[in-house]
Amino acid sequence: MLSDNNPDLIACYLAVRDSPGEVIRELSRLAAAHERGGTAHYYAVRNEQFNPLRAALASSNGRDRRYTAALAAMFIYLNRTGYNGLFRLNSDGHFNVPAGRYTRPRICDAMNLQRVAAIFGTPQVTVERARFDTVADTARPGDFLYFDPPYAPVSRTARFTAYTTEGFDAAAQHRLRDVLITLAARGCQVVMSNSTAPDITMLYEECAEVKAAGFMCHRIPARRAINSDASRRGTVEEYVITNVPAA
Repeated sequence: MLSDNNPDLIACYLAVRDSPGEVIRELSRLAAAHERGGTAHYYAVRNEQFNPLRAALASSNGRDRRYTAALAAMFIYLNRTGYNGLFRLNSDGHFNVPAGRYTRPRICDAMNLQRVAAIFGTPQVTVERARFDTVADTARPGDFLYFDPPYAPVSRTARFTAYTTEGFDAAAQHRLRDVLITLAARGCQVVMSNSTAPDITMLYEECAEVKAAGFMCHRIPARRAINSDASRRGTVEEYVITNVPAA
């Protein structure tokens, strides 16, 4: 099962699964227009097409929105040409990521989209919108689960929590830790990645319940390109927290 609480991401996945040919055609058209229009085309798609169509869809379909192939193609296009591939919503719920600075971005990878559609379409794969804590209702002993939450901010100025309109604050990070402990006690194999923010260190490395559940907190190097301070881009430490023994 693949789940996420971002309705736009799941809606895009479902459109790719159900109509890959149409998504590829629409994305090829956007790629050609971007080659001609560049940044101006990006903002025209973002402001005049994607945000109005997305808002109309959200008001009519509510929580379980469904993307058309054209809207899914716009989502992918904006992800491939926007600043560092971010997905961010402002206080009005509008996608507001600025254009990225790319010379020749690879916008339409038709072969990859076809492969993704084929995998998503197999009977063994379920794609759905769900909160992270709902997995505790269905997970069974021996199941393997990977959690990739919005990373906790490492400084007071790094406050990106607008991956969904609900955000993902310190209380959500705390609930996630408790879910991981519950799953480990059930006999599930769990892996979670996060930043090495002090709040995460406190929640995991300084928590007796986490250690009793068999979790290990590994700090690993990872390359990151997103930071307002260019000098802080490059290799940073991240957490990989798991109860899976090392091979």
